[in-house]
Amino acid sequence: MYWGALCDEFYISTRLFLKLDLSLNRETVLHFFDQMRKEYPRMSRLRRREDGAIVLEEEGEEQDSRRWVRLEENALRFGYFAPPSLEQAHQQAAFVLEQAPFHLTFSDIDYDHMELVYGFDLEYSGNHDQLIADVLFRDHPLAALLQGDETQHVIDMQPYLGIALTPECDLQAYIEIKSRTATYEVRTGGYDSQPLSVYLTLRKYWGYSSEVSLINSYRQMSEQAEELAINRVVPLVVNPLAQAIASGS
Repeated sequence: MYWGALCDEFYISTRLFLKLDLSLNRETVLHFFDQMRKEYPRMSRLRRREDGAIVLEEEGEEQDSRRWVRLEENALRFGYFAPPSLEQAHQQAAFVLEQAPFHLTFSDIDYDHMELVYGFDLEYSGNHDQLIADVLFRDHPLAALLQGDETQHVIDMQPYLGIALTPECDLQAYIEIKSRTATYEVRTGGYDSQPLSVYLTLRKYWGYSSEVSLINSYRQMSEQAEELAINRVVPLVVNPLAQAIASGS
């Protein structure tokens, strides 16, 4: 299933956090990025961020479908913004996770945890916090507070929920709903169109059970992320918010 049609923007990102700092010397970085560029020729834009991270990404407009890889002192990050299909995003992930340990010289003893994030953005010109309260908390016990006579506006409504998927708690899932409405907008009634984001994050910690390879770990995480997205996140969170926005709520 592909969810790009259910929201304004859909993207996938992966973050592998390491216990030891990466050696981001010139030769190591360029050799690794050259492998990325050979596989994906459009990945030709190299830049250094203010925080010191080094990014290689595909050329194109900001809203275009594009791949990216980012190296930080203690983490490898990569992703696909607006991927044409989930399969293409997973293929990129498999290639990065196959090449990175060899070129960047790290192994399973160095892995701390890996995160796989599915992001759904819904453009909305209005009070994000009020929308979340109205759509997702209408029948919740807290509705008496959120909709009480003393409440003039809901100004901070950003649920963040986490569950363990294994008895050892080494595999976890989180759902976060991110509002971007400022109090100034609520006070003045002038709302900019901004993305209301829903994030589904799978997080795996190393060192609690018999380990599998990075690629197999990613595949297991992506299978569970897709199952949670299909059965929980999309029908219970993304679709109700999208329908409310479409109806002008």
